[in-house]
Amino acid sequence: MHLNFIKNTVLLFVLTLLSCRNQSNTHAQTPISVGAQQTEIYLPILKNKNIGIVANQTSVIFKENGYTHLVDSLLSLNIAVKKVFAPEHGFRGTADAGETIKNGIDVSTGIPIVSLYGKNKKPTREQLANLDLIIFDIQDVGARFYTFISTLHYIMEACAEADIPLLVLDRPNPNGHYVDGPILDIAYSSFVGMHPVPMVHGMTVGEYAKMINGEGWLSEGVQCDLKVIPIENYTHQTAYELPIKPSPNLPNAKAINLYPSLCLFEGTNVSVGRGTELQFQIMGSPFLEGSDYNFEFTPTPNVGAKYPKHEAKVCKGLNLKNHPNLSQIELKWLIDTYQNTENKIDFFNPFFTKLAGQKLLQEQIENGWTANEIRESWIAGLEHYKTLRAPYLLYPL
Repeated sequence: MHLNFIKNTVLLFVLTLLSCRNQSNTHAQTPISVGAQQTEIYLPILKNKNIGIVANQTSVIFKENGYTHLVDSLLSLNIAVKKVFAPEHGFRGTADAGETIKNGIDVSTGIPIVSLYGKNKKPTREQLANLDLIIFDIQDVGARFYTFISTLHYIMEACAEADIPLLVLDRPNPNGHYVDGPILDIAYSSFVGMHPVPMVHGMTVGEYAKMINGEGWLSEGVQCDLKVIPIENYTHQTAYELPIKPSPNLPNAKAINLYPSLCLFEGTNVSVGRGTELQFQIMGSPFLEGSDYNFEFTPTPNVGAKYPKHEAKVCKGLNLKNHPNLSQIELKWLIDTYQNTENKIDFFNPFFTKLAGQKLLQEQIENGWTANEIRESWIAGLEHYKTLRAPYLLYPL
């Protein structure tokens, strides 16, 4: 009897393990479906309307044998797409960071393209005239200084003022598994940071749009008539590798993962690899000293970097392309390079404050604070932000 009990117990344990494994595999194999793919939900909303689309090269609908651009797909379904609004890097996503994008005509479709980067960051009433609905479908990477969420803000504001509904087709956040960094001080608000959120905000574009509305961040508290088509089979812990690079200098998953930590170097005299094939996977400068900086590279002009920092100069630094994936902002590289640079007076430039969203971080580094001490100064703000964020989440954490 005792042996039978043991056998039955072992058998039950094995069956339980197999069951859990099968459930895990089934869950792992369930593909996510981005908002744009769920045409059966939103096509009825678009019928018999004049549509404007905020889009770039990432605005695609996936199929078994590849993908088609959202604009092309909607036109093939007899949806009246009348205008495209293009964010930073342009409709095709090839322009440099910060490069002025001009209005034009899409060669493939003949549809007018209105640039939302440069002086015209917010659509005018004239540009929205005769449009019945705007679609926003752009892949974001979850960092406050990545400007697509600033474009989202201005689109929402313009739609609210013109009484035009906005439809957001949601996409995963590849850095949506964590929240980190200092909260932006509104006194330092800019196009690379408009809202009091941390550097890594942990939200999809759809969730972020709900937060902009809910927190009254639009001018004079106007509310956008907002609808979000959510992602299916997605949580904030779902690993998601972007099939199309979201901008010229984020070429792969490693660059996207390192981006929130390395982008702060854009406000210093350290290069993050623009003008190489390892953008946001390496860092260095001609002014670094020390045996730890044994990786060398020389930036030269390429697509997305016509005038790279330290062009034609040998930079010494670090190659991070094989670094383990991050789940927090890594401050060590920034602190160490400041301490090991030749001329500390020239290390920071004014853009650093805009990226950091505050003055304090630069002061902490200059005053010799450790990474742990800096991180401790973020705790209260991050806890408050997580509470603020909670009502707007569409997906499990």
